[in-house]
Amino acid sequence: MPLTDTACKNAKPKPDGAQAKYSDEKGMYLLVKQTGKYWRLDYRFSDKRKTLALGVYPEVSLKSAREKRDEARRLLAEGVDPGVNRKVQKAAKALQAENSFEVIAREWFAKYLPTWTAGHADKIMRRFERDIFPWVGKRPIAQIEAPELLAALRRIEHRGAIETAHRALQSCGQVFRYAVASGRAQRNPAADLAGALAPVISTSFPTITSPALIAELLNTIDGYRGSFVTQCALKLAPLVFVRPGELRKAEWQEIDLEAAQWIIPAERMKAREKHIVPLSKQAVETLRELQPLTGYGQYVFPGARTNGRPMSENTVNAALRRLGYDKDTMTGHGFRHMASTLLNEQGWNRDAIERQMAHAERNSIRATYNYAEYLPERRRMMQAWADYLDSLKAGANVTPLFKTA
Repeated sequence: MPLTDTACKNAKPKPDGAQAKYSDEKGMYLLVKQTGKYWRLDYRFSDKRKTLALGVYPEVSLKSAREKRDEARRLLAEGVDPGVNRKVQKAAKALQAENSFEVIAREWFAKYLPTWTAGHADKIMRRFERDIFPWVGKRPIAQIEAPELLAALRRIEHRGAIETAHRALQSCGQVFRYAVASGRAQRNPAADLAGALAPVISTSFPTITSPALIAELLNTIDGYRGSFVTQCALKLAPLVFVRPGELRKAEWQEIDLEAAQWIIPAERMKAREKHIVPLSKQAVETLRELQPLTGYGQYVFPGARTNGRPMSENTVNAALRRLGYDKDTMTGHGFRHMASTLLNEQGWNRDAIERQMAHAERNSIRATYNYAEYLPERRRMMQAWADYLDSLKAGANVTPLFKTA
């Protein structure tokens, strides 16, 4: 007699605690143990008796168990062993999980992590985790088509982060190419999305290049009434014109005041090559003034609350805001554009300027990056630049010191 829901609910092991078997029909039964109730199906395949697990009661109801039984019997009628079929399906799902977009993206990320700065790597992974993984992360990478990827990118685009959408597309394309190269995908759907996103409107960092306005800015910095550490960072920024992250993470062990140079290690540089910053007399003087205050610690510009971490990434920009320069007028990054613009206008060797800016080499035919290239000229240029800024502050009407032989 077939089982009923009530019979399943009331089924118990034998009085001595041994398991009891409650038959339904067509080979299915409920196996009741002290530990629970289990659906089973006995069947024969290739003249061998086999048993297939159909689930645990009551998570799998009587109705659901019968549906699973009928599906297994359908496979048997087609000459397929349902037990083997289940193992194949399980293996296929496991393989799909191993080859999901997220798994492969993280594998690609780990492979290239040593070549990136910590900040760049963090931005890549945050974009994936926030904007890509929630939508396509669990999908088998070989099954993702261009429209599905575009839908995820559109969500970024619709919140106005156009450049972020383009960067996410670029990273996705690199992951797909890696999957193709490693045999886990046949093609790169990101390549089909060229032109599908709104174009990025290129804007440079706000900066000041008028000599009169530069003089005003420098004199305003000299009158800064906030933290002395912050004021020193503001004074040093136009003299060294490194990236804001490189400045705020400067360590005393990297700086040789006697040799008047600062060597930034490769792991903190965008191009992943160590970088020499010749220090003008003015830069050395600023650092010597600061050394008694922070020289005992790791960082030249330690955080306000702790010496164990560098200055916050917002400190310099916040100080500029406090001095009356809004985000559309001047930023910490703007000191680089200021120096690059005027040094080029003043006729300094463009290659020497590019080396001092630590821009990545764009000409693949050129020799491998040489951190000391043009160093004598760069030393002259950095001192001439500092002297020029001093002349602006003093209000002197002088001709900038150009490159000399």
